[in-house]
Amino acid sequence: MPMASDNHAPSSATSPALGGLLDILDLEALEENIFRGRSPQDGWQRVYGGQVIGQALVAATRTVPENRHCHSLHAYFLRPGDPSVPIIYEVDRIRDGKSFVTRRVVAIQHGAAIYSMSASYHKLEESYEHQMPMPDGIPAPEELPSESELVAQFIDKLPERMRAYWQRERPIEMRLVDFSRYLSREPRAPKQLIWFRANGTLADDLALNQCVLAYASDFTLLDTALIAHGKFLFDPDVQLASLDHAIWFHRPVDASQWLLYVQDSPSAQGARGFCRGMIFSRDGRLVASVAQEGLMRQRASAFQPR
Repeated sequence: MPMASDNHAPSSATSPALGGLLDILDLEALEENIFRGRSPQDGWQRVYGGQVIGQALVAATRTVPENRHCHSLHAYFLRPGDPSVPIIYEVDRIRDGKSFVTRRVVAIQHGAAIYSMSASYHKLEESYEHQMPMPDGIPAPEELPSESELVAQFIDKLPERMRAYWQRERPIEMRLVDFSRYLSREPRAPKQLIWFRANGTLADDLALNQCVLAYASDFTLLDTALIAHGKFLFDPDVQLASLDHAIWFHRPVDASQWLLYVQDSPSAQGARGFCRGMIFSRDGRLVASVAQEGLMRQRASAFQPR
């Protein structure tokens, strides 16, 4: 399990950004079943949703026997997170069965719940097996421009609010299969494919790799719904926020190796967008599935209530 006690330091990394991520995933144990996490001080007004997913999964996993591994989590974002203060994670040990273990986690700030999550753990077993195939004909990540190459080529064409985002080093390296989506306002089918991996090395620890994947799973998923409307994440007339998030971990994953995130958005209605994702290893194994519904509100002001 990731950083299972105060005696475990975060795994070594080859980039400062990934090292910072592993630091924030290394929660402080305050009491039995109670942990404290912090947020990076990078200027964001809200805590990134994937951070809370990852930290909550760390908290739950620290209370689970080592021979049980998370196979699914289901979460709700209740309030925006405040990056200026710590987040307290309270774990409720719902059930310890022979095969399955269930945990519930509530994240608290300013005396109120900002996030709740249920997670189920299962011992590894062999039985029937099948999966959806990975899409054919997708360029390998080495055939696609890196983020730094895209920034150098297109930075002047991007909206100002997007420039700072793409110029910042991040713990997760991404390579978009089709970057042209960010250069046009033309509505398209709400689908996108993204290669991603941790920006450095990770320990051979399944739980840690799951937590890093959980962190990354929230990056671009809800943005997929905007493609159908020719809108961007940073548009001032768009209010976008994750409402819920679910992950099913199908197979062991190495988040330091390239993973293909296949995303689509079947529906948007009532100021909510629904998005799905399948995450494949490079050799075509379906390692995880993701679903999310998010607030997708058209607005004239940046200060409408959620």
